[in-house]
Amino acid sequence: MTASAAPSLLRNPWLIVALLVPVALLNYLDRQMLAAMKFSVMTDIPDIGSEANWGRMLGQFKWVYAFLSPVGGWLADRFGRRYTICGSLFAWSAVTWWTGHVSSYSELLWARSLMGISEAFYIPAALALISDHHAGPTRSRAVSLHQMGIYCGVIAGGFGGYVADSPSLGWRWAFDVCGVVGMLYAVPLAFLLRDVRRDHPGAAPAAGPLRSLTALLGNSSFILLVLYFTLPALAGWVVRDWMPAILKAEFNIGQGKAGVSATLFWQVAAIIGALVGGWLADRRMRHTERGRIHVSALGMVMIIPALFGVGYAPQTGMLWVAIAFLILFGLGWGFFDVNNMPILCQITRPELRATGYGLMNLVSISAGGLADWGFGALRDHHVPLFGIFAVFASAAVLSVILVLLIKPQPTGD
Repeated sequence: MTASAAPSLLRNPWLIVALLVPVALLNYLDRQMLAAMKFSVMTDIPDIGSEANWGRMLGQFKWVYAFLSPVGGWLADRFGRRYTICGSLFAWSAVTWWTGHVSSYSELLWARSLMGISEAFYIPAALALISDHHAGPTRSRAVSLHQMGIYCGVIAGGFGGYVADSPSLGWRWAFDVCGVVGMLYAVPLAFLLRDVRRDHPGAAPAAGPLRSLTALLGNSSFILLVLYFTLPALAGWVVRDWMPAILKAEFNIGQGKAGVSATLFWQVAAIIGALVGGWLADRRMRHTERGRIHVSALGMVMIIPALFGVGYAPQTGMLWVAIAFLILFGLGWGFFDVNNMPILCQITRPELRATGYGLMNLVSISAGGLADWGFGALRDHHVPLFGIFAVFASAAVLSVILVLLIKPQPTGD
């Protein structure tokens, strides 16, 4: 390869996506495998004690992550996406390694809090970097490939129950390995990623935090997108964090089988949904500027019956019914998930996008943390699953109306 060819390759927009897919995988693997290892961790750390405490621990991660997401987004907008991404990866991987060495509930809470701090800086910066490199015709497809890494991470995390049950491995070994891999990958990544320069004539300078916040909160379409992004997350986080435990308890299956059943099928469906939804959205944009909004709303229409079905499935006593509705949920989630940042790009300027996505995370994941905690408390009080998921489905109905009210604006892509 010639000297001139190497820099050209590093500027290839699809290479940016390829480099970030493994990071996205680790980002969600490090989160998800704890949910699949719940019974092993609670046995090994007995002072966790109750379902509510477990839900509080899951929520602790989300509340810290949510609070710092806008900070991470603003830093990425202000100082660059590249180093924000690499610093976040190294820090959360170090915390992942330490999580495998905790010995008490309080230490586990600290570990999940630090995980929330370090992971908060990644997603807003990564999606903004991909959007910078993929303006217009390829944006939804590029985001869909990145989100595939997330879904694969959730799938891999679902197999954590088998690792936790293995006498020769165990849940601590999994955290050790993932932590070391992430720290090692952060080093070459820092040399390979490239930010898009914005010093051309007419480019707006990165604003201070107060000006960025004012510009975003003064945008009615942004407020609608935040609400749309948040309502489905109430169900999304509960499905990710609690479904392994739900399937184990309701269908009397092993921890390993429950973890895989709760993640593999719907995440594979989400990959398919992301690829189809990304392609369909980019294609639809040739005909109308509301193309991505329409495709995202279509995904939400799939999620609504899926949530009713997941809540009802335990009454049938058949695991395959739950899996079938989880697959439908995954297809809809893929359509929804890949178009959030592209829709954000249609209503905000480039120098506000990472901050904007961080604010979306702040609201959405804060609500998700409350949903995790509340779900644990409701389970302790034996509230029927169908009633809980019916509420989630109702929130999804409202979200369809909200996204259709969003009005794309000229943003200077």
